[in-house]
Amino acid sequence: MQLETQGPHSAARLLRKVAVLLGVVTLSVVASAPARADLLQKIKDRGYITIGTEARYAPFEFIEKGKIVGYDRDLLAHVMEGLPKVQVKTLDLPWQGLLPGLAQGKLDFVVTAISVTKERAARYAVTVPVADATVAFVKRAGDDAIKESKDVIGKVVGTQIGSGQLKSTQEYDATLKKQYGKGIGEIKQYVGFDEAYADLLNRRTDAVAQSLPPLLYLQKQHPASYKVIVPPFGPKLYFSWAGRSDADSKTLVEFFNSRLKELNHNGVMKKLEEKWFGFTMDVPDHSPA
Repeated sequence: MQLETQGPHSAARLLRKVAVLLGVVTLSVVASAPARADLLQKIKDRGYITIGTEARYAPFEFIEKGKIVGYDRDLLAHVMEGLPKVQVKTLDLPWQGLLPGLAQGKLDFVVTAISVTKERAARYAVTVPVADATVAFVKRAGDDAIKESKDVIGKVVGTQIGSGQLKSTQEYDATLKKQYGKGIGEIKQYVGFDEAYADLLNRRTDAVAQSLPPLLYLQKQHPASYKVIVPPFGPKLYFSWAGRSDADSKTLVEFFNSRLKELNHNGVMKKLEEKWFGFTMDVPDHSPA
């Protein structure tokens, strides 16, 4: 009986065969494994979506009779008509916790008035605009010391910490210093705008920097207390909502954008603007550069 010996060449051939077989097995396992569901599909499967908001930003979202109401809330209801079997679960959080909560996966989407900046657009998947966000000042009604925006030189201005309005105020301060050699006396930062408005009335600040739509709403609600300084001092900005900018979230972001564009085109967005702000805005259906 003759025994077959394994020389170096036959051993190499055997290794190649094993490698091919392993490759076939691996491909077979990958092909038979179910594809990982993206976030939109996961939401459909579990039957709910977790939305983060800051319900202290009238008229976008605020508490009335124990419920969250406002422009964003109504607009979200129309958006979610595209997912009729999905329930909305809302977490009402301070502004400073919303985007970190989104990044950490604790929220599926953030539906609140987010001022779009280049930094946020680079880090998150911001939607198409939902409203104008250009920043202006509000003062105490009857305060003749501030008649136009540049009159905040040497004054105390309040705004929200970590907000787009803070960034616009800091940029305007730099512009004033460049043009006039001096700028805002102090920029005070608050957790929420309600605290800033209260300090304005209590004369702890001279003005509050905020986006124009909520300021006009504030003035309409309290005409004897507040006066908005127009025109706005900041560059043209917009409010948007936000999702995560990862592959799993792509289809969910596309869903929100598609629905928002449709609501902008069919007039629903304009009706909601008139309802909550008392005027309509020129809101593009794409994200400006």
